[in-house]
Amino acid sequence: MNPTPEGRRDQISAGLDDVRRRIATAADAAGRDPAAVTLVVVTKFFPPSDVRLLAELDVTDIGENRHPEAADKMAECIDLGLRWHFIGGLQSNKAAAIGSYADVVESVDRVKLVNALNRGAHQRSHPVDVLLQVSLDPPGRAGRSGAEVDDLPALADAVESARMLRLRGLMAIAPLEEDPGSAFERLRGIHRSFVAQWPDASWLSAGMSNDFEAAIGAGATHVRVGSAILGPRPSIK
Repeated sequence: MNPTPEGRRDQISAGLDDVRRRIATAADAAGRDPAAVTLVVVTKFFPPSDVRLLAELDVTDIGENRHPEAADKMAECIDLGLRWHFIGGLQSNKAAAIGSYADVVESVDRVKLVNALNRGAHQRSHPVDVLLQVSLDPPGRAGRSGAEVDDLPALADAVESARMLRLRGLMAIAPLEEDPGSAFERLRGIHRSFVAQWPDASWLSAGMSNDFEAAIGAGATHVRVGSAILGPRPSIK
């Protein structure tokens, strides 16, 4: 049975309080300021009413990974003044559309996406913040996503050359078969080298509901959390 609006608000509030507490604990353990970690709440398959409740609870950043669901939800919640992150895999034929509405695109992993994103971004009044998705998977793994480390310089240069895109940093997902802590420590080293060449690209988006504490320990500035706050995703396809 679906909860009442008041009951749903209580559910989300409780999940949010718990995740914020876990973020603070992980940041303290790493000697970091919890305020330096941005919580991106992932609302895939959840209704706009949940986004409105999150805004009431002082969430500022929302993550979506499906187009056009992301576009429709943002349009319905445009009055809330939220920052919308597109975190899903990018298809080249949809990149321009995504660039026209997303404030942050976290999953740029190949140069061919850059021109399309930039073209879409010209439809808005401010640049799109871009994170390059780097793969932490071993070579040859099926379903692998993300750029190779050696390909990051060319990708970064392409983004920096695009007038309506702004290079912000890196994003990664820990491989399922690897301890997240070791994967994110490897990511820390990759990001450190990257920032040495692109000093303004200081954002590091890593960690989801089951591993964000390890990501914070490795320096993540953004964590992407859905089910730990909103509960199991609705079975909507």
